[in-house]
Amino acid sequence: MFSKTLKGTCRTGIYVPSDIRLAARSPKSFVLNASVSVNESNSRTSSLNKKTQNPIIVIDNYDSFTYNLCQYVGELGCHFEVYRNDDLTVDELRRKNPRGILISPGPGAPQDSGISLQTVLELGPTIPLFGVCMGLQCIGEAFGGKIVRSPYGVVHGKSSPVYYDEKGEEGLLSGLSNPFTAGRYHSLVIDKETFPSDELEVTAWTEDGLIMAARHNKYRHLQGVQFHPESIITNEGMSIVRNFVKLIEKKEREVELHS
Repeated sequence: MFSKTLKGTCRTGIYVPSDIRLAARSPKSFVLNASVSVNESNSRTSSLNKKTQNPIIVIDNYDSFTYNLCQYVGELGCHFEVYRNDDLTVDELRRKNPRGILISPGPGAPQDSGISLQTVLELGPTIPLFGVCMGLQCIGEAFGGKIVRSPYGVVHGKSSPVYYDEKGEEGLLSGLSNPFTAGRYHSLVIDKETFPSDELEVTAWTEDGLIMAARHNKYRHLQGVQFHPESIITNEGMSIVRNFVKLIEKKEREVELHS
């Protein structure tokens, strides 16, 4: 058993998927506790080495769900660093050379999300990026869409069937049931009337036609979902986060092939 306290504006960790507990201590620190045998640790070393070279950066939009997402990322063996959306600039984020970026849910609209919107515009074209709830709204607004109030009102912990079509490509929703059950917590959506179809493609929707997922037409590693994969209501949420890691690994293979 080891226990490690990580302090400062960056919260960082690598999870080994065995008896994991994550406890927030303050806005600037958390405690990571995990137990793993020496043999288990050695057997995983080679597979974790690549995943610890560069972090997945998580932009925390001051949301209580953020560390649930972090736990999923960590359980997949990935090193991550967490920064509040006003902890650093986009240039500082770029210099960290992240292998992927995850933009968390959060209150308010994209204009209230610190560096999130600018991160989508400046880093999304070259770095795999996964937007969740507010993160998807940032993607929609960054590429010309409007964010509006849902015509069906606020939902908080609503269980909804979500339908998807990724046209046979690898994506965030690959391999999920169709429809799958998703947990929704939002009052805003990307407006269908102003959806920037020249830039983005809708990949998932609800029965009443609300946009639940989208990806960039050119930068296929730039994708987002309106619902919460980390919610217990989303019964295949871990698979969605795993698919994001697969998109990262695909991008890394492409870069290596052309280097």
